[in-house]
Amino acid sequence: MSVSEELFAPVSGDIELCYQTFGDPEDEPLLLVMGLGGPMTWWDAPLCEMLAREGFHVIRFDNRDVGRSSRARGRVSRSMLVRGFTGMRVTPPYTLDDLARDAFGLLDHLGIASAHVAGVSMGGMVVQCMALLEPGRVRSMASIMSTTGRRTVGWQHPVLLRNLLTASQGREGYIRSSTATWGLIGSPAYPQTKEKVEKRAADTYDRGVSLSGTTRQMAAIVTTADRTPGLRALDVPTVVVHGLADKMVHVSGGRATATAIPGAELLLVEGMGHDMPEPLWPTFVEAITGNARRA
Repeated sequence: MSVSEELFAPVSGDIELCYQTFGDPEDEPLLLVMGLGGPMTWWDAPLCEMLAREGFHVIRFDNRDVGRSSRARGRVSRSMLVRGFTGMRVTPPYTLDDLARDAFGLLDHLGIASAHVAGVSMGGMVVQCMALLEPGRVRSMASIMSTTGRRTVGWQHPVLLRNLLTASQGREGYIRSSTATWGLIGSPAYPQTKEKVEKRAADTYDRGVSLSGTTRQMAAIVTTADRTPGLRALDVPTVVVHGLADKMVHVSGGRATATAIPGAELLLVEGMGHDMPEPLWPTFVEAITGNARRA
């Protein structure tokens, strides 16, 4: 299995993305996009290797404001987030379309004209934006535990609001708050050990955590218009995967995504929350691979 070292790609202005590849560059390119505040390492390396063995050249990366990629500029207050979520006019530092253009910039850097794309949570929103911006460059799309941007679907469970709006201080604070959050949103049928969750939180912090960066990403999410009208016009092979126990993005978001995109396949997973536990890796691999074959 060929695995590259972590490299950097200039993609937009002064933004550089840190990325890593798995598998043969001659194979079908598959770009993996992670969600809010999540580094590329949340696409676990063994999962990437599983996908590479299916014949993909797998590319994972840190979004801007995450991990080892560049930090953007601009301050976002809590009141701005509330105004954006309620539909009031707010100008974020950047948009989900900008994150989609970052992803295309990475493909350009690698000399890849088009790719299969898979995104988790906010990453699912980003790959939807990629397909809307440049559908000819998206060979197939997997939207995982995500939603359309319509406010009446894909909502968060009220128990999460305090965690989402509470800032953690320092490494130990981040580990505590992260462990508490994953305890709320993880898959009840596939629980992860406290030690494993704490280690991932520590690794994430050490890789590079930016509270202001996560807030900027949140602003991009809440100020983006409903993508449903655009999704209805897509002609891209799509699979939508969603957990029936997801508290972070209600399953209605996945159902709405699949309903909007013509020909989309919907896979609902019993006992899956808002994470990617190892026992479900074969499910994700099969969904992504099967959908790519439709292309």
